[in-house]
Amino acid sequence: MKKNIILSCALAVMAVYGAAGQQVVESVVAVVGNEVIYLSDIEGQVVQLKAERDPTPVEQLRCRIFEDQLVQKLFLDQARIDSIEVSTETVESDLNSRLTDYVRRAGSEQALETYFNKSMAEIRKDLREMLTNQYIVQETQGTIAKGIAVTPEEVKKYYNTIPRDSLPLVPRKVQLSIITVEPPDMDASKAEVRQRLLDLRSRIINGESFSTLAMVYSEDPGSAPRGGELGFMTRGELYKPYAEVAWSLKQGVVSKIVETEAGFHIIQLIERKGDMVNSRHILLKPKLSAEQTEWAILRLDSIANLVRSDSVSFTMAAMRYSSDKTTRANGGKMVSENPAERVNWLTLDELPREINLVVRDMKLGEISDPFRSTDPKGNSVYCIVRLDEEIAAHRVNMQEDYNYLSEAALREKQGRKYEEWVVDKIKRTYIRVSEDFRGCSFHYSGWLE
Repeated sequence: MKKNIILSCALAVMAVYGAAGQQVVESVVAVVGNEVIYLSDIEGQVVQLKAERDPTPVEQLRCRIFEDQLVQKLFLDQARIDSIEVSTETVESDLNSRLTDYVRRAGSEQALETYFNKSMAEIRKDLREMLTNQYIVQETQGTIAKGIAVTPEEVKKYYNTIPRDSLPLVPRKVQLSIITVEPPDMDASKAEVRQRLLDLRSRIINGESFSTLAMVYSEDPGSAPRGGELGFMTRGELYKPYAEVAWSLKQGVVSKIVETEAGFHIIQLIERKGDMVNSRHILLKPKLSAEQTEWAILRLDSIANLVRSDSVSFTMAAMRYSSDKTTRANGGKMVSENPAERVNWLTLDELPREINLVVRDMKLGEISDPFRSTDPKGNSVYCIVRLDEEIAAHRVNMQEDYNYLSEAALREKQGRKYEEWVVDKIKRTYIRVSEDFRGCSFHYSGWLE
């Protein structure tokens, strides 16, 4: 069965020969209904996958990518017919998350631009289009697979079809409880940051370069090497307080201090273009003093000792003392963000890095020593965790992994439905394939008829 029906949003999709410094003559190689496939759509992915050492021979790889594109265009064509749309907010949220990750992996925005031979604005535009298409394809597939379910008998049958030496390995899963403490007197640290920004603002107003000072002092690793410049962004792509100030500024003016979840900023408007704005900023974050750190560690040590001596349960301690509202409401229980997972069960890879490093060597029922971590807003906090339950890594089985197998069986059943739909859709859709790809050995018949 064809494995890659859903539109891929890996970086490979974005690398359109520009990354390799080559030129592709832009030409149409296929028409699917009202959708068009360009040669660059194919060759860009070939270049990138070969750079990632895909062992597939080039011609086979080109044909595989081409058919993937054909299938994706079938879904997009159907979405157009059905007037399927996706939430702009959802796309923008995913876009920001992915770009942050790509910049982190590349090392800087400049490095990412160099790799793709594109500006951040162009990369953002391309990625936005791809993500939009991905969500549209998923919505279309959801409509096609609506109402499909699996029975326990179907799950059992699916399990029995898997060769025993090919059963997938289920990673270790844990249930954790956590108590988080935010050090006191952060007001003093915030006041210090505010004063530093006021000093920097005065230096800029008195003639010093905003860009130079941003490169030296800003704590935003993505924009600091670019003199604090963020590139063109919409309101939805920025923290709300930041966006409100950026849109109110006149060109070249330096803002007053702005507080967001990331920290404290001063902002300068570079250019406004339609519903997008290009700005630069200097970001500073409050730092913990040695005294604050010592207080947090002693506080958590005291709480841990109360729990160890049975003076209070971990659940009650979390509800009384934890500064994290979400886990506090759960009595300290950490919950998976994946609703399909068993409640509270987490793989180590799902955990924040700091917690992952602590938990991997813990024993069942053990309470950790206090350690430093980062909350969802990027603020430094201190934590203790308890390992409540664990399931060791193992080969999948019906007793422990019914939900996992049920999901896999459902995906297979949905896949068969997609296969049937694609075969039927090919028959009902105008399709024209260029001579360049007529020699391909396709998974689906009918593309060339």
